[in-house]
Amino acid sequence: MNESIGRAGGVGAELIVRLDRPANGGESVGRVDGRVVFVRGAIPGEQVRVQITDDRRESFLRGEVVEILEPSAHRIDTPCDAARHGAGCCDLGFVEPGHARTLKGQVILDALTRIGRFSVADLDGIDAGTVASLGDDGTHWRVRTRLGVDAEGRAGMHAFHGSSIITDHPCAAPEPGMVDGLDAYTVTPGADLAVVADMDGRRHITELAPPRVHARRSRPGTRGRTQSIRRGREAPRAQRVVEGDPMAAHRVGDRIWQIPVAAFWQAHRAAPSAYARTVVELLAGVELAAGPEPLVAWDLYGGAGVFAAAMLDAPGDGLEAIGTVHVVESDTAAVSAAERTFADDDRVVLHPGDVAGVAAGLPTPDVVILDPPRTGAGAAVIDVVADADPAVIVHVGCDVGRFARDLALFAEHGYQPRVIRSFDAFPMTHHVEAIACLVPAHREM
Repeated sequence: MNESIGRAGGVGAELIVRLDRPANGGESVGRVDGRVVFVRGAIPGEQVRVQITDDRRESFLRGEVVEILEPSAHRIDTPCDAARHGAGCCDLGFVEPGHARTLKGQVILDALTRIGRFSVADLDGIDAGTVASLGDDGTHWRVRTRLGVDAEGRAGMHAFHGSSIITDHPCAAPEPGMVDGLDAYTVTPGADLAVVADMDGRRHITELAPPRVHARRSRPGTRGRTQSIRRGREAPRAQRVVEGDPMAAHRVGDRIWQIPVAAFWQAHRAAPSAYARTVVELLAGVELAAGPEPLVAWDLYGGAGVFAAAMLDAPGDGLEAIGTVHVVESDTAAVSAAERTFADDDRVVLHPGDVAGVAAGLPTPDVVILDPPRTGAGAAVIDVVADADPAVIVHVGCDVGRFARDLALFAEHGYQPRVIRSFDAFPMTHHVEAIACLVPAHREM
């Protein structure tokens, strides 16, 4: 079978591969005739028959499992009906949840050593490869989901790397009842539905109008059309309330946030509280030099201000010296939510705008928290943060590769990871959330 690479030219060929390690993105990695093969639908240790879907002749192959020849002891039947029928939701649903966390931990360690360029000694004792559960069994953890609507007005999950909508096969991730009975509503073909369960379990649904596709820039069947559709989905779109209210209430600690149904909030119900608690614990483990003036904190990419509230509301954790938190956020919906939540708290100062530009003009911080989007913070923001010389930085990452890259950039400025906590906040998927506490090497903590 291995000879088919040379004879058949790659794409469409079938190979037998033994997988040896997990890759960032949910695939597993093996080698055939010296060439790296990334395989979707496999578990490290398995021997599988793979059909090649992409042949980068100078670098690697990519393929999908067509037959399991020697299954892993950790393989299970996926509980997600949508994923079984081609949806892109629960891409690791076929892996036993505990083992999936083990694989995610291996991916984090690989990224930190390969992309972050940290040595084994650098990572010793910081527990980066342990991924904690948020208390679920892998199903019914989502309180926020986005559904597509097909040409016949039926809602469902988007297909994996495709434009079709998988209907009549529900995903196993949303909380019970969240996606039930949607066929009772008349919705617009081509639209999206934002579905949220609030703090009391009440459902809210908002329809987002179909994205505009700019015909001048794209032709059917081309990559340009796909990119145009993506741009249209990210652009502002008309909204219509289908069920419930335009805002959903979410509680973290003693505060309540009113968040637009179509705006960002953590998908896992337990995630905001777990992350906030972790940030407080990490900061409490660092000795902050108390002076005559209250300490200043930056909360960059601060969203609606959950971390700002966690710092200010933490009783007896050594954070009472923090007097002001400057929250920087570019998303107007998040800023508005923060304004509502902190209307009577003058310790929080909100700064709408681009993080790199705004942060450079803020008062010198003692503490910095940054929670960038999936693209990471990048050099420009990290330069600003490091030049401000805070005593401690807490960096939150939702993409393992970008997280490792950002930590490498901080290391170039002398900041080293003291602790890394990781969470299985997206069960049955390859995604994992990591939170690093960084301190400057020239200071003793």
